Amino acid sequence: MLASPTVVVPSYAQTNPGPASVADLAEGLLDAVVNISTSQNVDSGLSRPRLQAPDGSPFQDFFDEYFGDRQQGVPRNRKVSSLGSGFVIDGENGIIVTNNHVIEGADEIEVNFADGSKLAAELVGADSKTDLAVLKVKPVTPLTEVPLGDSSTMRIGDWVMAIGNPFGLGGTVTVGIISARGRDINSGPYDNFIQTDAAINRGNSGGPLFNMNGEVIGINTAIISPSGGSIGIGFAVPTELALNVINQLREFGETRRGWLGVRIQPVTEDIAESLGMDEARGALVAGIIRGGPVDDGSIEAGDVIIRFDGKDIDAMRDLPRVVAESPVGNAVDVVVIRKGEEQTVKVTLGRLEDGEQLASAEVEGDDLPDAAAPVVTLGMTLAELSDDIRQEYGIAEDVEGVVITEVDPNSAAAEKRIEPGDVIAEIAQEEVTTPEDVIERIAALKQDGRRNALLMLAGRTGELRFVTVRMD
Repeated sequence: MLASPTVVVPSYAQTNPGPASVADLAEGLLDAVVNISTSQNVDSGLSRPRLQAPDGSPFQDFFDEYFGDRQQGVPRNRKVSSLGSGFVIDGENGIIVTNNHVIEGADEIEVNFADGSKLAAELVGADSKTDLAVLKVKPVTPLTEVPLGDSSTMRIGDWVMAIGNPFGLGGTVTVGIISARGRDINSGPYDNFIQTDAAINRGNSGGPLFNMNGEVIGINTAIISPSGGSIGIGFAVPTELALNVINQLREFGETRRGWLGVRIQPVTEDIAESLGMDEARGALVAGIIRGGPVDDGSIEAGDVIIRFDGKDIDAMRDLPRVVAESPVGNAVDVVVIRKGEEQTVKVTLGRLEDGEQLASAEVEGDDLPDAAAPVVTLGMTLAELSDDIRQEYGIAEDVEGVVITEVDPNSAAAEKRIEPGDVIAEIAQEEVTTPEDVIERIAALKQDGRRNALLMLAGRTGELRFVTVRMD
């Protein structure tokens, strides 16, 4: 008789069924979690009609005297209230963290504690980009506080606990796991959410997400729900992103983010192939902000940024977050791929908040050549720029390159939404100034076995973008 085979369960598969109870953990944390109520006076836009006596009535003076002060058509105001959650991180100084959307626009903010006491709160600072806010109350005695942990050590499958104020019920504890990390839900430029299946509902916003050591590793911020209730998909701002924002809000009352001064776009498979990269990674620099930190030529349009201050840039969305977390004025090493070669350049970061007003600046150009006969390639009819063509298409004087005057609607160029009036500034990171330059660059790419041509196109006012066009 054959013996039954022995099944060996790998150690990593011997899963922890979870804590037998989180009662002790919750008991020590509940007092640090608060309910936040806000009120805001809103103009309803409605007004009471003015009462009038009939035309020619001898009682008009009576109407004016008796009703005049009561019915001046003053808009009616109404008070709007909202509820959310928060948590104390500094009990001695009464510092509380919550979401920006919980307190945004509030005229009054009140913090309700687990023991039933209430304190008025003032806003220390808020940041809409990460949806975080810091409040301050004046406690009679030190408040119970909770520590901020390191969310970067958390793994998918780790147990977490949320405490908050769902639907205004107060002090509610839910438990679940981390379902995913690094979620981008298109709520802001620095999305890097922790996803959890711990029940999070309306009113939980701003509340803490704890690890099993009682440390805050996330700030509950958003849910996906057709019904408005929890369906097991909630999102929390990780502390690795929030900590720097909280510290800046406490110190300055505002954020002071690093700023590189570039416009970027994703590196697609086609773009990677056209640049000779073995995989699609990094952030493609589509333009340089005039007057920005790298307007000195240290970084150029067409560069692919693959590493910033020692941190890998795997996708375009990684770069804004990593740069923003870097201190203003820091000199950092940036690794770029330029014309097929890796180069390291050192740049000194500016301040994002100071530089946002420059975001619409255009890249400067030089004088442009006179017009020449049109040339057709890849479904595009090309011509040199001239004063007449500039006037016809409304092309700015500082735009340099080869103008596209016609696009075959059945061509690969049309598929990429290239239009007459677009100007080819570079092909495969090489400048072009005449239609003959374009023909030569495309021929060279085909000879190298490339299937796609990477075009840097300038809009009529100079805005840059990159597109790849099939050459087969």
